Amino acid sequence: MKGLSNGISKVSGWGWGWFLFLWILCICVSHTSPAQSAASNPGLSPINLTVGVNPSGQPEDLDMGIRVLFVITLLTLAPSIILLMTSFLRIVIVLSFVRQALSLQGTPANQVIIGLSLFLTFFLMAPVWGKIDSEALVPYRAKEINSQTAFDRAVVPLKNFMISQCRAKDLELFISLSGMGPVQVSDLPMKIVIPGFILSELKTAFQMGFLLFVPFIVIDLVVATVLMSMGMMMMPPVTVSLPLKILLFVLVDGWHLVVSSVVTSFKA
Repeated sequence: MKGLSNGISKVSGWGWGWFLFLWILCICVSHTSPAQSAASNPGLSPINLTVGVNPSGQPEDLDMGIRVLFVITLLTLAPSIILLMTSFLRIVIVLSFVRQALSLQGTPANQVIIGLSLFLTFFLMAPVWGKIDSEALVPYRAKEINSQTAFDRAVVPLKNFMISQCRAKDLELFISLSGMGPVQVSDLPMKIVIPGFILSELKTAFQMGFLLFVPFIVIDLVVATVLMSMGMMMMPPVTVSLPLKILLFVLVDGWHLVVSSVVTSFKA
């Protein structure tokens, strides 16, 4: 036991000795200056790290940044532009009325109605997009006009399309609400044309939807009257009227009539 305790004390002494040696070495290294380190090690040089922001002095970089910001903003506003400034609003409302008139809650699905409305919108708005491309985008890409001039030219075909679908009553409403005096139709600002166009589209779509509801309501009334006369009051009329409405809609080629009516309503 005495020999073991002497061995442990010797090992502890060696451990404390190594600890003191490393501590003194660290102190010496920490007090050594960078110049002395560089002098003692010619192959090493001190590293200087500098973090900062240097603004670019080139106007092209700033113009490109503004363009990127404009494109990102346009992407966020694109759904609103498609919904409220094109023929999409009237088409999707009319197709929704057709589904409700047939008493079909989930057929066709919302994706089908929205997809059909989008493709019909692309078809109807193709002439407008063509004018915007030829009068604004092509000269702008050729660097013949600046961005402001391109925007002013691009607005004109879209504004003309909306004005052609607006009723004078709706435009006069927003002109009076804004406090504007007499003004030419071509000089109307977009803040007047857009809400007038939306209000006109809602009224036109609801009028078409009402006309679509009338024949199907007649079928519901006839079926309900027949069932009550037969004493089948506990039987829901929709059980019988739904197949009859679908059969009538298929026989008259309803989707063809609805789509053709909606498309021709924009050309009136």
